[in-house]
Amino acid sequence: MDRLIGIDYGRRRTGLAASDPLRIFASALDTVDTAKLIDYLKNYTEKETIERFVVGYPVNMDGTPSEAQADVDAFLKVLQKAFPGIPVTLEDERFTSVLAHRAMIDGGMKAKDRRDKKSVDRISAAIILQGYMDRTSGSKFAVNPDSVPESLSRNKTKRRK
Repeated sequence: MDRLIGIDYGRRRTGLAASDPLRIFASALDTVDTAKLIDYLKNYTEKETIERFVVGYPVNMDGTPSEAQADVDAFLKVLQKAFPGIPVTLEDERFTSVLAHRAMIDGGMKAKDRRDKKSVDRISAAIILQGYMDRTSGSKFAVNPDSVPESLSRNKTKRRK
């Protein structure tokens, strides 16, 4: 099956993620200098068949355009010109950096390694892509936090002494 590519676009660096062929999970792929992004994607598409790009779209908490939206809009034009046969979907990227930091902490990453912005960018791209896949697949793997039994909730677990 074809893959999906998640993109967390930034002026200097861009985080990338890829789906597995069955589109069950997204994996952080790489962080690329934005100036080299289109070349990187062209090389990647020579090895893998890409069905869709899922691009994080920055909006403010109230839904208004964020300052970074103009940069993403300009990138979208370049992306569509370079890959006219691959559709692009925009995915809300609010909170992805916060979720990426949380994932690094929960995964046991050391504080020194968490300061590496490249890690945050590629994990954010994976969160963007996973959110799209969960929303569009009707997957039963997505967990509603309200459905977690209280006995399994982190709020009820005992702290270590």
